[in-house]
Amino acid sequence: MTEAKVAQIHALLTAALAPEALVVTDEGHKHAGHAGEGKGHFHVAITAAAFAGESPIRRHRMVYAALESMLPDGIHALAIDAKAPEESKK
Repeated sequence: MTEAKVAQIHALLTAALAPEALVVTDEGHKHAGHAGEGKGHFHVAITAAAFAGESPIRRHRMVYAALESMLPDGIHALAIDAKAPEESKK
């Protein structure tokens, strides 16, 4: 089930933001015994031209907008590292 969610997150972000680099990691193992356990804890590291000139908050909003359909049931917690291409070359 979790592998399917990782694939779905990857597909939605790819379709919405055309990233140059994208890594989606299931971090559910870090939340054993916590509220929301097993309900979708993920980390997204994404580099996309769409983020150029955007503030960190705007970048997060863009990621959340792309994943909107998964938020009610598929994602409980989401850590985001969003960079523009020129930032990842530093």
